[in-house]
Amino acid sequence: MSDANSDLLPEGLEDRLPRDAATATRVMRAIQTAMHGHGYDRVMPPSIEFERSLASRMAGIQSRRMFRFVDPLSLRMMALRSDYTPQIGRIAETRLAEAPRPLRLCYAGQVVTIKPDGLNPAREKLQCGAELIGADNVAAAAEIVAIAIEALQAAGASGVSVDFTLPDLVDTLAEKALPLEPSQIEAVRRELDTKDAGGLRDVGGEAYVPLLYATGEFDAAIEKLSAIDAGGALASRIKALREIAASLNGTARLTLDPSERHGFEYQTWFGFTLYAQGVRGPVGRGGTYRIAGSGAGEAATGFSLYPDALIDVIAANEPAEDRVFLPLGHDRDEAARLRSIGWRTVAALSDADSAEALGCTHVLGAGGPENV
Repeated sequence: MSDANSDLLPEGLEDRLPRDAATATRVMRAIQTAMHGHGYDRVMPPSIEFERSLASRMAGIQSRRMFRFVDPLSLRMMALRSDYTPQIGRIAETRLAEAPRPLRLCYAGQVVTIKPDGLNPAREKLQCGAELIGADNVAAAAEIVAIAIEALQAAGASGVSVDFTLPDLVDTLAEKALPLEPSQIEAVRRELDTKDAGGLRDVGGEAYVPLLYATGEFDAAIEKLSAIDAGGALASRIKALREIAASLNGTARLTLDPSERHGFEYQTWFGFTLYAQGVRGPVGRGGTYRIAGSGAGEAATGFSLYPDALIDVIAANEPAEDRVFLPLGHDRDEAARLRSIGWRTVAALSDADSAEALGCTHVLGAGGPENV
């Protein structure tokens, strides 16, 4: 690399400068406070672990998306986390195996992937979320969705919308109601993902075409899904979706896309995607899943928020913070009092310093802060 390029960051990585970093701190604090208020205790797993632990904890986790390297001490393969959820599962199944269930845990921090997702070029993202371990019933799902909405709104998001999905839809229908050969199942999933009616017919999934149209505003879409439910195979799921939607009591706009699977690699019967007004792309996902362990694994329900795009929107629209310039020889007790009530102060270190040069909005005078 030439000297001219030595300070460039790798593709998909970026610095957050003071204004954005301050907004990120406030957003993350607001999200964590919302989760903490509902009884979720924060845990802080390490950023690297043995690859086998991260990759085998849940179905659908792909180690090829993780940065991997050999640990010079143990000579075992290590990986940098790309998702917090497997780590929360490990903690629940080991260190907190004897803790009472349902177990409520939350987390916040950075995750890194080798390749970005879709149109978002970022390879390092903030991830924060909550996991309700030991329960995946309607009550647990309703609690998780409600807290996710509350956390986003507390962070400053407006116009929050939730798109429900049924990640195991094809498997459920293919078993009896709309039979498929094992070799057809993945092809039908793929064509449903791409919303390709012609492709569905080509792979023998013509009976699944009506699912493409059971989408949109929740009330209308759930009626369409009910109308095409073959033999009542989806009756329990439809009933659960109605109950979850009713429990939210209008706190967010609700939509339904029952065949959506992007981003739901390990979810089971229920999943949801979160959006916010003015923010490009999803700001979070969640649903039910199982933690790999003995037998079928422990049931859990959770959500993950990715607030980077929300932070960008908020930071761009926030007014600059007030800051008080403290001249040489200022009253230190008065400066401390101002900080205690929320002011930010910037002290002069030499005669060359000034309020204007240091970006201050006020100067500490004899009567207190004065406008510059």
